[in-house]
Order: sequence, then C-alpha cells, then structure tokens
Amino acid sequence: MHIKRLDLKNFRNYNQLSIPFENKVNVIIGENAQGKTNLLEAIYVLAMAKSHRTSNDKELIHWDKDYAKIEGWVEKKNNTIPLELLITKKGKKAKCNHLEQVRLSKYIGNINVVMFAPEDLNLVKGSPGIRRRFIDMEIGQVSPVYLNNISLYQKVLHQRNQYLKLLQSKKQTDMTMLDIYTEQLIEFAVKIIKKRFEFLHLLQEWAKTIHFSISRGLENLQIYYKPSVDVSEEDDLSKMINKYQDKFINQKQKEIERGMTLFGPHRDDLLFEINGRDVQTFGSQGQQRTTALSVKLAEIELINSEIGEFPILLLDDVLSELDDYRQSHLLSTIQGKVQTFVTTTNIDGIHHETLTKASIFQVNNGNLI
Repeated sequence: MHIKRLDLKNFRNYNQLSIPFENKVNVIIGENAQGKTNLLEAIYVLAMAKSHRTSNDKELIHWDKDYAKIEGWVEKKNNTIPLELLITKKGKKAKCNHLEQVRLSKYIGNINVVMFAPEDLNLVKGSPGIRRRFIDMEIGQVSPVYLNNISLYQKVLHQRNQYLKLLQSKKQTDMTMLDIYTEQLIEFAVKIIKKRFEFLHLLQEWAKTIHFSISRGLENLQIYYKPSVDVSEEDDLSKMINKYQDKFINQKQKEIERGMTLFGPHRDDLLFEINGRDVQTFGSQGQQRTTALSVKLAEIELINSEIGEFPILLLDDVLSELDDYRQSHLLSTIQGKVQTFVTTTNIDGIHHETLTKASIFQVNNGNLI
C-alpha cells in the first residue's frame, strides 16, 4: 500500500498543502521547527485517528483556525481509497470512501503505518507505559475488535477506580457495585491479554530472526509478556478468568485502601532479553537500539503477513540516531518494497543506494517543494 496524494488544511503549521508521493522512499529535508515532523504526524493521524506526539487534538489545529483536515488517497491492492479526517475542537469525524464512519475503531486500519522516531529507541529502556502503548497501537491496526475491547476496558477501569475512591473515603460501603465493575473489567481484560500473547508470539518470530542478522549471528532476542496477574499464553479464557477472580478477591482490601485498580492489562509490561539477559538492565546502548530496530522491522513483516500488504514506514529523524551499520541494515530491508517517509536536516552523511533513488522534498515554514 502507498499514499498517492496527501492534502492538509490548517494542520499544525501547514495552512494548505496538496502533494503527490511516489511508491518509494520520500525524503523530507529541512531545518528544525519547519514542519518535517508535522508532515509525518499528519500521515500517522490519518491512519490512527490520533497523534503519536500529543493526546490533545486541539494542538493539531493551526493556532488561529477552528478545524484541521487531512485527506489522503491510498493505493491498496489495485484500488484507490480516499480517506478524510476532520479535527475540530469538539472532536473528530472520519470518512472512508466518502462515507462517514460511525466509530473510529471501524476507520482505523484503512492505512497501516509503522512509525520509528528517536523516542522509539526508549521502547526498551523507557517506562512500561511506552511498551503498552506500542503493543496497543500495533494490534489495533490489524484488529478493530481489540481496539474496541481496549476502549471498553478503559471505560470500566475509570468507573471502577472512581468507585474504589468512594470506598476508600467511606462515601460508599456497598461492595456489590464493586463486584459488578470487577466482573466487567475481567471480561475485557482476558480478551485483551489473550490477543497480546498471540501478537507477541508472532512479533517474536520475526524480531528474533532480524536481530540475529543485525548482530551478525551473535545475539538471540526473546520477547516476553509480563502480566500483573499470573496468567500464561497456554491458559484458555476460562482459566484466565478464574485466576483474575482469585486475584481481585485476595487483593480487594488493598485496592480499597489505595483507591485504585492495581492489576490488569493497564499494569502489564514487556521484557526483552538478549542471550538470556534483560536488555533494559544489562544491555548496552547499542543492544537496546538494535532491539528497538529489530522490533520495528518485525512490525513491518508482521503486518504484511497479517493483511497481505506492507505498511507505510515513517522514519522521523531516526537515521541520525543510528550508526552506519544499523542505518544500512534498515535501508536495505525497506528497499523496493515499503513506501517510506524519512525526515532529516540533511542526507550528506547517509550513503546508501536507497537514498540515491529517493524523491527529495524541501520543507520551509510549512511549505513543501
């Protein structure tokens, strides 16, 4: 799949933009604060209906405007799909093939993207929240059901936490309502975790092979899911439900004292190991970066295996963060098969055949030429 054309109106520092792109590497060159990252963000938002940089949609709208609009024409398996996302200060509206989508979860997945930015190098050494967000966004692209379950889980989690605070402050004493919220939470939690186990099993297979290659056959990468409740990949849903029920019964008083839900998918984490050692704790910076790169390249292959098409790759100023060897491996992997958007201040120090065949754009103060 690839984007044939992108139109922006009032998005970040772009007042108006309409530009065609070829199905190859597209390099966006410009100084800082000119709009390089904003362009990649627009593609990401068109795909995911949310930004990778902010949770406040109002920030996406040009400072003196009432709305922002992103339109894209996406080539998929010999047919072109027009997509549109309208962002206002009251919310978002999405259209696919000119038809408004009732739910954003139904819209997401029309374009598949993999974003690799400098902050993604924190995937290994950063907080658990970064890793949870990564896994949720990637599964959500290929599974609308998963996105819906995450949304419903978050809603029940919020209600349950509010009720736990009432119990903590003794403004409520009725445990029946807590039990109802707990039952609803478990229903969505086990579905989410089951899907995460399945996804990570597939991601692991791709990432292990890629990492072995990048490390010249010296390192074996393993990715593990670390649940906050003692469930395993082999458990069926009913067994997971039983384990969750036992956990919440045993920890009910502790949760009331803390006024919050202490267990569930929102508290889970991932563990990366190289040759049996925890990369986050014992890995060198080079190993941590190779792990992050391997996972990102594995995403590309995994999405292709799931939907039969390669996703669009967004490389936001990340090449400068990688050494020559990792740069070369990344560019060789995508060469000729993945539409890629690369932002950089210059390409003078990057020597690779892929970039000699790329389309080059200059961006200056929200103008692309």
